[in-house]
Amino acid sequence: MASVQIHDVRKSFGGFEVLHGVTVPIEDGEFVVLVGPSGCGKSTLLRMLAGLEKITAGTISIGERVVNDVQPKERDIAMVFQNYALYPHMTVAQNMGFSLKLRGADQKTIDSKVRRAADILDLGKLLDRYPRQLSGGQRQRVAMGRAIVRDPQVFLFDEPLSNLDAKLRVAMRTEIKELHQRLKTTTVYVTHDQIEAMTMADKIVVMQDGVVEQIGAPLDLYDKPDNKFVAGFIGSPAMNFLDGTLKVNGGQPYVETASGAKLPVMAAPANGNGRTVSYGIRPEHLDFADSGIAAEVAVVEPTGSETQIVARVGDQEVIAVFRERHPVAPGDLIHLQPRADVAHLFDKESGRRI
Repeated sequence: MASVQIHDVRKSFGGFEVLHGVTVPIEDGEFVVLVGPSGCGKSTLLRMLAGLEKITAGTISIGERVVNDVQPKERDIAMVFQNYALYPHMTVAQNMGFSLKLRGADQKTIDSKVRRAADILDLGKLLDRYPRQLSGGQRQRVAMGRAIVRDPQVFLFDEPLSNLDAKLRVAMRTEIKELHQRLKTTTVYVTHDQIEAMTMADKIVVMQDGVVEQIGAPLDLYDKPDNKFVAGFIGSPAMNFLDGTLKVNGGQPYVETASGAKLPVMAAPANGNGRTVSYGIRPEHLDFADSGIAAEVAVVEPTGSETQIVARVGDQEVIAVFRERHPVAPGDLIHLQPRADVAHLFDKESGRRI
């Protein structure tokens, strides 16, 4: 196992720069998830860490060694791809042990390590099968087993669950997290799915347009987003944003929207009166009330365990989530009360939290 240090890393394709000075510290044994929308640079960064892409500037270190010019096979990393990348003409056991065979390991060592990985991943009964005889989840476990037998310093996962159906993705998330807890190997995991990031990571790196927007523990990012992008990206359903003007007239501050709705806040920054802001409130922090924000129900989405309501406040849309079952229908007028203690204020121009 080893720590990974990504320092001021840049990547350009010709004159187009896709990574703009990315710095990410990864501790020994940590599970770090790189998350962001498509095209944000997360997979490019992972491929640079693996040695599959050249670094334009900056340094990447694994342990005490700078690996900028080190060949992929000499970096002591193992990568699990989105498409499994299994050899169709080899059995499960042969696929898992192939990298050891290339290294010149004897058959006894190969068999021992393959059996150990198979036991960890519950693949013991499948060792003689071929990839075509396996389900998608089983193939992904074989790909993980191939990585385990190498006993690397760092595991790299490149969107490994994106080809699986929803139920299997949930099961595989648990398997990968349990695997990390058992092996304690430093892991860097790329996904565009913020639910995967929230449930699996020790630390999340949120990226946008080749820049790191925020690094932190999942709940820190959820509760204290640095900016509007992170606030909107982390959490499902996403945080609601209502534009308005901050009013501080000696009493309790509030944000007033263009439609006249008054949104409560606990405190306001100095000299904030009259400032144009975005008021952020998560769907679960809106309560049904007899008074408050007047909203017209547009869509009601019951899921069983909770009910999601899409409503309109003036010309802006909000989503509210309730554990209780409220008898409302599209077209109804309801009142929603935001919880001031968990509301966020963002600068309208920069998007930074204030």
